[in-house]
Amino acid sequence: MRRKDREMDQDFAREVIDRSQFGVLACVTPGGKPYAIPLSIARAGDRLFFHSATAGSKVDYLPDGQEVALTFVSHVRVPELFSPEELAKIVNEPGAASRLGSNVFTTEFESTCVQGKVYELTDPADKLSGLRCICEKFTPEKMAFFELAANSSLKITKVYEIRIESLTGKRKLFDAQGNELKRQAEG
Repeated sequence: MRRKDREMDQDFAREVIDRSQFGVLACVTPGGKPYAIPLSIARAGDRLFFHSATAGSKVDYLPDGQEVALTFVSHVRVPELFSPEELAKIVNEPGAASRLGSNVFTTEFESTCVQGKVYELTDPADKLSGLRCICEKFTPEKMAFFELAANSSLKITKVYEIRIESLTGKRKLFDAQGNELKRQAEG
């Protein structure tokens, strides 16, 4: 990672995955073309789960052991660090262009990049466990109905697991005074 001052630790990277409403999975197809798709992904330890129909591009492009990359973003916001009056004053200061670019025309964000390998879960108990993880993240208030729904759809649903091999987290965030918070990764 080029901006080591924005790199965050592994726990932060996992939290971004957990807070994200989706992740974008990318791979190279058997024909050598890039393929990327947004997915509803849930995490348990260093495993990620998503589901699919039994046919389609995902099924064609994700054989067991396929190397994949994923990106998650849990927070994006344009910071409002200066009043219009303060901005008018900054224009006349030395280094105004740089300050405007890095503090005004920017976004705060939290992101995680993952690399790993994907595997289809075929054992019914494993599929059910993967689906449970997904549903606990996205529909926790409806888990009383999970078993009935999941058991009836197991035969028409594929469930995949991605085994995380590496992950990196990154953040850009400003404090109340408009200073960018810098934090080195902790290991």
